[in-house]
Amino acid sequence: MRIAIAGSIATDHLMTFSGRFADSLVVDQLDKISLSFLAHKLDIRRGGVAANICFGMARLGQHPVLVGAVGEDFADYRSWLERHGVDCASVRVSQTQHTARFVCTTDDDMAQIATFYAGAMSEAREIELGPVADRLGGLDLVLVGPDDPEAMRRHTDECRKRGIPFVADPSQQLAFSDGAFIRDLVEGAEYLITNEYESHLTEQKTGWTQDEITARVRFRVTTLGKDGVRITGAELSEPVVVPAAREVRKADPTGVGDAFRAGFITGIAIGLPLRESAEVGSMLATYVIETVGTQEYELGREDFVARFREAYGEASADLLVDALAAAA
Repeated sequence: MRIAIAGSIATDHLMTFSGRFADSLVVDQLDKISLSFLAHKLDIRRGGVAANICFGMARLGQHPVLVGAVGEDFADYRSWLERHGVDCASVRVSQTQHTARFVCTTDDDMAQIATFYAGAMSEAREIELGPVADRLGGLDLVLVGPDDPEAMRRHTDECRKRGIPFVADPSQQLAFSDGAFIRDLVEGAEYLITNEYESHLTEQKTGWTQDEITARVRFRVTTLGKDGVRITGAELSEPVVVPAAREVRKADPTGVGDAFRAGFITGIAIGLPLRESAEVGSMLATYVIETVGTQEYELGREDFVARFREAYGEASADLLVDALAAAA
């Protein structure tokens, strides 16, 4: 499948705080909040939702097309992604702004406080999907992830007009968007992917009920953290519920959702059913939570399949092995 992943491309500055943010919060003083946390560790990593998803898909043998805007400081990052199998030919390079930056601090409870600087991402609205499709001989699926809001709107509208199936993945932008904008992003999606909190926020802001959203998208994929993932849709007689795979250790949760998306979309691309695709996503997500940085994990196929088999059983593992072999 020819798959484009549109969204943010950023550098991550990841810090860790030995303590609990909650211990410093005074509930009746939140309107005057002024806090500082002493971080004992800093890691500077490659990130951004679209780049993270592309990296994960490439590690699973896919050749995703990255669509987004960056600064001239992207050269080393581009080399890294291309070396790992990501198509970066459709990335726009700004002449005036730096690549976006994500600054995040994680405490001992795995709670996070983060700030995102958009930078060159604001120019993503200038990217049109038509030339991307022409270069590739067509597009089979486009994920529209968190990005410059006008870019998200443009990519979604273009997918609908060109008849390209798309994944609505509004993620972090839900908090800053009004109902009309979110409705524009969701209407007609092949898949709507959110976490559980975002699923409720989507309903609240759009004014749509669960049933009304189900009527507007083909499948609704809701990640549930440690409880796994739930998939619903009008075509399904009952929800598909997949438990989370067991991690070896917890290092940093940043990018776990991106890894799930990478694995899930890879499963769809290689012809796996919804359940097994979600299992691949959940398995890949464990690799990210076990490492600091969203693209720092090592992924050997034999190790991945062995862990997948242990987590989800022989039948699922056999389907995965056969699908990977057919896609090779």
